[in-house]
Amino acid sequence: MSNLAISVEHLSKSYRIAHQANGARYKTLREDLMQMPKRILSRFQRFSSPLSSSETFWALKDISFEVKQGEVVGIIGRNGAGKSTLLKILSRITEPTSGQAKIYGRVGSLLEVGTGFHPELTGRENIFLNGAILGMSRAEIRARFDEIVAFAEIEKFLDTPVKRYSSGMYVRLAFAVAAHLDPEILLVDEVLAVGDAEFQKKCLGKMKDISQGGRTVVFVSHNLAAVSSLCETAIWLAQGKVSSIGLAPAQVANYASHFLSLPTAKKTAGITEEAIEIAHVSLRAPSGELRTSFDQFEPITIHIDVDCKTARPQLRFVIRIRSTGDDTVILETTDWDLGSPVGKNRVGSYGVECSLPENLLSVGTYMLSIGIDEPRGPVHILLENVLSFVVTAAVHAGELSERNTIISPCQKWMLAPYSVDQKNP
Repeated sequence: MSNLAISVEHLSKSYRIAHQANGARYKTLREDLMQMPKRILSRFQRFSSPLSSSETFWALKDISFEVKQGEVVGIIGRNGAGKSTLLKILSRITEPTSGQAKIYGRVGSLLEVGTGFHPELTGRENIFLNGAILGMSRAEIRARFDEIVAFAEIEKFLDTPVKRYSSGMYVRLAFAVAAHLDPEILLVDEVLAVGDAEFQKKCLGKMKDISQGGRTVVFVSHNLAAVSSLCETAIWLAQGKVSSIGLAPAQVANYASHFLSLPTAKKTAGITEEAIEIAHVSLRAPSGELRTSFDQFEPITIHIDVDCKTARPQLRFVIRIRSTGDDTVILETTDWDLGSPVGKNRVGSYGVECSLPENLLSVGTYMLSIGIDEPRGPVHILLENVLSFVVTAAVHAGELSERNTIISPCQKWMLAPYSVDQKNP
């Protein structure tokens, strides 16, 4: 028990959702004031109210797990799965309906823009206020003060009330305070999505430093690549329950495969011709294993099973890869690129493969689209976002995974003859 940071036992949280009676409508303020005496009287007489029915919604239902000291845990799941509710309970903002969450250590949390800050106080005053809430002395806060301001990059606005801050400034200061005031447990929600890409990268680096210092981090995010590279363990929440707990890369891969990918059969319905159809699409590791998560230093094989009943001399396979962050198309290739189409005039059931070289894609989550068409002719099949996959940081990649780029191939470097242009020194 002594090495535990968080212990959650049979935790549940419910909310009452009211429903308006049939026929009820929204009233104007004048109508509402005119009917107030009648409504008060009817309540005393126990008549039915406009909100005649309600139901109980369980945001969390009987979840249990443990987090050890120094562990970095990611929480993944779709919107409404209960992730933010769980962090609010762990932060002591919300009380559970049943069960308990035991916290062993000082908690720093960053849940929503504005949480924990007093809008009328300046940035400087809020730093000291948050430190006091965490139980730190003014001397301890002063020792961290310059580091917090430098990280947040808001020195110019330090003595401005935070109510005048932009959302980006607010988040930068809030994260800097939460991460630098020595919390033993850091809880971070998807609020980091408010910041720009450079700031998110900076925050992820800081959370990595915190975890390496032996402190505990619980990280809620839809950025599956960040969860996979930063976290050791991931908890997959679905409809308020724990779907599974395990190593982060495996959990991310299972989640991506289950929720982000779409069965080929559904995608082809209504848009394929009887003469040709795609039976199955899969992603494979060098060993042939079916996967949706790949190390940066692994090649990725895209396998397409095709049923073709009629010879098509101009048949062309098209592969397109998008980044899930901004839907940017980062790669497109066809089997005609090198002048030797694999499906030309081929009839029957066969497989087509295209391999992406190792260390081509940066860490991130990607969507795969597949097409079959004829150049300057009809499009026979177009399967948009048929599969998703995750590229995770390689342990032996050095600085490769730290690049803020779309692609990150390892280029060949070598010594060259020393040749200074004497005319232009």
